[in-house]
Amino acid sequence: MVNSNGKKILIADDEPDILEIISYNLTKEGYEVITAKNGNEAIEKAKQSSPDLIILDVMMPYKNGVEVCAILRAQTSFEHTLIIFLTAMSDEASQIKGLEIGADDYVNKPISPKVLTSRVNALFRRIVKEEGKALVLGNITIDPSQFLVHVSGEEKILAKKEFELLYLLASRPGRVFLRNEILTQVWGTDVIVGDRTIDVHIRKIRQKLGIDCVTTVKGVGYKFDV
Repeated sequence: MVNSNGKKILIADDEPDILEIISYNLTKEGYEVITAKNGNEAIEKAKQSSPDLIILDVMMPYKNGVEVCAILRAQTSFEHTLIIFLTAMSDEASQIKGLEIGADDYVNKPISPKVLTSRVNALFRRIVKEEGKALVLGNITIDPSQFLVHVSGEEKILAKKEFELLYLLASRPGRVFLRNEILTQVWGTDVIVGDRTIDVHIRKIRQKLGIDCVTTVKGVGYKFDV
């Protein structure tokens, strides 16, 4: 059993058998598990319980997983909550859309409880690893311990993936990060996303910070410039 440190996980799926088997395996790992049977219930229970991680079935009644993810990510209290999608292999469009609006990973159906559990554990390990030192670059401060960015003393709120992407680029100012390198380090090797996903996140970073500190190197990648 891993040391979950009291981590709380919300699982939302309209299939009782899937809810039962996922709940059983994650409870064995030491996690506190909450379940929901549809999108509306998932949103309500997320607000009530403030989970550390949410597992969302893409196809659910009332609101699907992508809609639930978008609604939660729009709220400050859920900007950095980990989110995993459960999805059919053929549902590539939903996978890409979900990752672009803030999902951290997805697991294909039919579900292997061991694979899902390993993905959950890996996400929590990655968060611990990423809590490195704050970066101070000119008038920009990037603090991974609190997921906060300040520009000239003004706090800027970024979504989790936007923050991870900014922190990666800012960790080596002036160095050009290749697109494939960014995808691997921010989204991982098990998640399939395209170049458009990076472009969308870069555009949002520029808009939210109000300064153009990320330079596009055409056909290659991106770099951080103070």
